[in-house]
Amino acid sequence: MNFQQLRIIREAARRNFNLTEVGNALFTSQSGVSKHIKDLEDELGVELFVRKGKRLLGLTEPGEELLVIVERILLDSNNIKNLVEQYSKRDEGQLTVVATHTQARYALPQVVHEFKKSFPKVHLKLHQAGPDEIVSMLLSGEADIGVATEALGEVVKLDSFPYYTWHHAVVVPKGHPLSKLQAITLKDIAAYPLVTYHEGLTGRAKIDRAFAEAGLNPDIVMSALDADVIKTYVELGMGIGIMASMAFSPAKDGDLQLLECEQFFGANTTYIALRRGHYLRSFAYRFIELCSSRLDEKTVRAGLALECPE
Repeated sequence: MNFQQLRIIREAARRNFNLTEVGNALFTSQSGVSKHIKDLEDELGVELFVRKGKRLLGLTEPGEELLVIVERILLDSNNIKNLVEQYSKRDEGQLTVVATHTQARYALPQVVHEFKKSFPKVHLKLHQAGPDEIVSMLLSGEADIGVATEALGEVVKLDSFPYYTWHHAVVVPKGHPLSKLQAITLKDIAAYPLVTYHEGLTGRAKIDRAFAEAGLNPDIVMSALDADVIKTYVELGMGIGIMASMAFSPAKDGDLQLLECEQFFGANTTYIALRRGHYLRSFAYRFIELCSSRLDEKTVRAGLALECPE
């Protein structure tokens, strides 16, 4: 049994048992993958995969149980590498942070700037993704830290820490009739075409719920991945926007006006998430602390369930 065989087991499960994709991911041939699988099954004396001819369809029962152990072994193997580098290359290495567009664009720039000043030899990779992809990258070990509002707090294998709270606001062209009202209502907002976030992103569920509970059916003429797109189409006159208030800049968005409406949609919490059992270098803890002074290394370590990597 060797690590390449274990990686093949893990990649096969991740890539829907497509051996060509497994080979590409591990820089080997499909025939090489098949041979490793056969050698491992011969060594263990059990079939690990359900087959139809030469095709793999899934894992057998022993294969499913083995996969849990394989994930743990490969996680700890990577942890050993990180641990050694923590002491041999204390301020060098790589940190991969994956965040939604809103977080990468509005919450993290100053954090990244301060981090790079403190750790110039650390290669910081900032990857933008949707909440589901963020979860996937954390669980697969492709990312060290995830930052998002949705999804992160719902996954058993992740430990999530509250980063900050924010709320939605309405954005309208300057001089819009809504901007002249003493106090706007949800009914006032719903009277206009709306441009807001895609379902599942940046608190969209709270927006939908607020209108539904008020018995309103707004005309959402366009949904977007990020606030910059929302603002662009509001400027073009497609409708009024509902977006994260932090994405509005009076200096840059001079043709628009922000109308506060926190009372309608409530507060949202953005989380920082880590894979449970994943060993973090000291500079990763420093990145988290730069996000929030409340999340120093001692606090985060105390919150991590390192003894339960499953």
